[in-house]
Amino acid sequence: MKKLLYISLALILSACGSNSSDKATELAKLKKERAALDQQIAKLETEIGAKNAVANTKNVNGVELKEEVFQNYLEIQGKIDADQNVQVSPEAQGIVTAVLVKAGQNVQKGQTIAQIDDQILRESISELQTQLELANTVFQRQKNLWDQKIGTEIQYLNAKTQRDALTRRMAALKSQAALYRIKAPISGTVDQLDIKVGQAVMPGMPGIRVVNSSNLKVKALVAESYSGKVNQGDEVLVILPDLQDTLKSRLSFASKTIDASSRSFGVEVKLPTNKTYRQNMVAVLKIVDYENKNAITVPVNAIQKSERGDYVYISVQNKAKRTLVKPGKTSGGKTEILSGLKAGDKLITTGLAELNDGVLVKF
Repeated sequence: MKKLLYISLALILSACGSNSSDKATELAKLKKERAALDQQIAKLETEIGAKNAVANTKNVNGVELKEEVFQNYLEIQGKIDADQNVQVSPEAQGIVTAVLVKAGQNVQKGQTIAQIDDQILRESISELQTQLELANTVFQRQKNLWDQKIGTEIQYLNAKTQRDALTRRMAALKSQAALYRIKAPISGTVDQLDIKVGQAVMPGMPGIRVVNSSNLKVKALVAESYSGKVNQGDEVLVILPDLQDTLKSRLSFASKTIDASSRSFGVEVKLPTNKTYRQNMVAVLKIVDYENKNAITVPVNAIQKSERGDYVYISVQNKAKRTLVKPGKTSGGKTEILSGLKAGDKLITTGLAELNDGVLVKF
């Protein structure tokens, strides 16, 4: 009986021990499953978070700011003019007997352009030439006699005086005859030729123009308010819209006098020789009136406005950051920033719509 009791107790204890071992095993199994689930949950949360972050990231474009030369321009309109542009007029009255050049022809200074009838003068010169030759012969013979102490001094002086008088008269007639030749006062191109053979002309009458196109310049007027900013030697861009041509030069002249009626002063820029440049052609001058060699500049459309002032967006650790700025001058689509930005900042230039502070951005 006692042995049976021991056997029963052993069985009971064995059953209890077996039940406890199964629960421990099951608990360990559940903990292992829970760890695996936690790992899966964390992975899914990370993936979902990354997708949400990507979905909330805004695509933008931008530039990294750096110091550069900034120039502000005063823009005015002028026209091309010739440094040597001469209206040639006859110096004598008469009928044109010959036109010796054509419009567009190059001529040299002193070259005859047209001839006015000088027949009477030529006949007078021919007659006087005969008299002068005789006077020269008489003077030479009288001088030879006087050198030999033959004859009187008064005879020698009369011969000399007669010859000298006729010589001066010949020079005067030739000078007068020269007035009947219309000559080019400068070397250049005959730009206008409105006279014809048989036409009556007189002193002061227009009709001939000679232009030296190798000495062209742009002339313009600048408002009085810029008198302290625009000076001779200033850098200038010359734009010729009709030729789609732009060149860099400097002001060759800036007047020190203010015109009383227009309240402006004249400026000039010399042009290089170019056969396509024509007098009175429109030209635009962009004169540099301000320069900063170490400026931070941003595109004009990157600047936003608010009650607190002007601001831009920059990217800091891939997040948009609103930054207040102080703009300066604007030129050529760019604005100088006086404060608020520095070299190296990543400026957001596009994608600004609905962009807020702290939003994730991607370039």
